[in-house]
Amino acid sequence: MAVIISGTTGITTPDITSVAGLDAADLTGTVPSGSMPAGLGGLVSMQVFTANGTWTKPAGVTKVKVTVTGGGGGGSSTNLDDMAAGGGAGATAIKIIDVTSVASVSVTVGAGKEGNVDGLSMAVIYGNPSSFGSYCTAVGGANSGGNWAIGGYGGTASGGDININGGDGGGGAIDMTNPFLAAGTGGSSFWGGGGAGDTRTNYFGRSGRAYGSGGGGGATSQQGESGAGGIVVVEEYA
Repeated sequence: MAVIISGTTGITTPDITSVAGLDAADLTGTVPSGSMPAGLGGLVSMQVFTANGTWTKPAGVTKVKVTVTGGGGGGSSTNLDDMAAGGGAGATAIKIIDVTSVASVSVTVGAGKEGNVDGLSMAVIYGNPSSFGSYCTAVGGANSGGNWAIGGYGGTASGGDININGGDGGGGAIDMTNPFLAAGTGGSSFWGGGGAGDTRTNYFGRSGRAYGSGGGGGATSQQGESGAGGIVVVEEYA
């Protein structure tokens, strides 16, 4: 599903007499009144995808800037009396595309992964990737699998003009009995931070907070928290 946001291209002319240090009497020429007419280019609208869908080009759009982020990895867990690591964040690809001859593009938005139940035995599992057609792809972040004390790795991106790795999850703590020591925090994505980890005495860990961020780690056999789902943002230019 896409959320379509339409903007205006008009720019209101400022009152030049109100600018500090500027004497209007020293200016020459004519300042136009009212707003500048539409159709002179620039950002005209935006479509935001948080689930799979199809981007359809609006009339008059010639270029798009896409920001594609994969799903976050889930936090780890341990069946011991320790604190586990946070999940890695999904990567982000940013690309400007000439869509003059393009009518529509398939959009995939990767879901985040659930936290591990037993990080000592589970294989490494990545959050689902996101993509904008074949133009660019952002791989999701990973849990830490059997290496539960090592933070989950962030995903990688390809095809973008800028490819940004997802942040790694915070590491866990082994053989510690301090009741206030926390499990690892989920990795940060392009959009913001991951979820907090549990502590030994309370299980207030959180799932990924920003799009594509990692889930917090579990403590003392608690399940790790889930990674956040990815996102695809399409900015449309005339």
